[in-house]
Amino acid sequence: MTLHVNLTNSMPELVAIRHDLHAHPELGLEEVRTSNFVATCLEGLGYTVTRGLAKTGLVATLKNGTSNRSIGIRADMDALPIMEETGLDYASKTPGLMHACGHDGHTAMLLGAARAIAERKNFDGTVHLIFQPAEENFGGAKLMIDDGLFEKFPCDAVFALHNDPGLPFGHFAFRAGPVMAAVDECKITVHGRGGHGAEPQDTADPIVCGASIVMALQSIVSRNIHPMDPSVVTVGSFHSGSASNIIPARAEIVIGIRSFDPKVRDELERRIRLVAENQATSFGMTATVDYQRSYDATINHKAETDFVRDLALRFAGADKVIELARPYMGSEDFAYMLQARPGTYFYLGSATSANEKPLHHPAYNFNDDLLPIGAAFWTELAEAYLTRT
Repeated sequence: MTLHVNLTNSMPELVAIRHDLHAHPELGLEEVRTSNFVATCLEGLGYTVTRGLAKTGLVATLKNGTSNRSIGIRADMDALPIMEETGLDYASKTPGLMHACGHDGHTAMLLGAARAIAERKNFDGTVHLIFQPAEENFGGAKLMIDDGLFEKFPCDAVFALHNDPGLPFGHFAFRAGPVMAAVDECKITVHGRGGHGAEPQDTADPIVCGASIVMALQSIVSRNIHPMDPSVVTVGSFHSGSASNIIPARAEIVIGIRSFDPKVRDELERRIRLVAENQATSFGMTATVDYQRSYDATINHKAETDFVRDLALRFAGADKVIELARPYMGSEDFAYMLQARPGTYFYLGSATSANEKPLHHPAYNFNDDLLPIGAAFWTELAEAYLTRT
């Protein structure tokens, strides 16, 4: 197998694509311009493009040879509702929206790989390039699957990567098993009895009750969950009241919950409900709990993780391949594709200094120097997985 596909000559084109996408960010399920741009590029390369999965998602298919083997590679396309503060010449032209997670770079890398794969035709089987909407909010991966993604485009395995400004530039990071957390959100409403702040005895103060709930929640992970089971319960919002001399009638608490094990996930929900309801009862009040489960945990398959890690060792060298000691507590809807098909989700480092802006920061910007690296690696992954026999 020929390693190190050289895409240096494609660098100006990839940068131009990435900058165009960056300047025109679109939120999940609204990526109309992005999707049309991507589809036009792929059709020009000879791919069969199927549009409209999960509204704005698309799949580009290229067949070569006689093998029935197939591979799926995913790139996410959506932006975030963040006001950009980069000051770049190609900064977002849409106030309040920006590519603050690097999905513009992910899309550009896979388009670069699409060109190399089509030109080289050094594979035997079928390549499906999956351009997914709504990773950040609406679970576009699951929506595409519900639209028949893998029935229409069978994949023996699926793969995805994410740039990581917390890892050194050009380093690949892998982990078999859990790699990203499940995420849930809970809204607790405490129902009290309002009144004058000078006469608290005639009220049922939901702020005091809510404060007690917040403190009691801190004991769940430390006292109810096994220390070796990673989990997080974060109170991110507490709203109540409007003036110093008014005791309000209600308080609202919003919690973010992260976990990996389904049994732990169930226990966290059970404990949060018990804490909220019983603390409220102890104050002579009631609490309603609206508990919403979001993305499942992202669980990598060992065989596919080993396969991609071995390729990265040959591609980048052992000094640039990292084994993650623990999973990340962030979440990722590629989890649903990994539930439906074997595969792996990995990271490509982009940091060139100690002052890199993190993902979702208003001054974050994808590192363009990653573009030929990611495009070349995707090309070699597709060719290695669909090696001619």
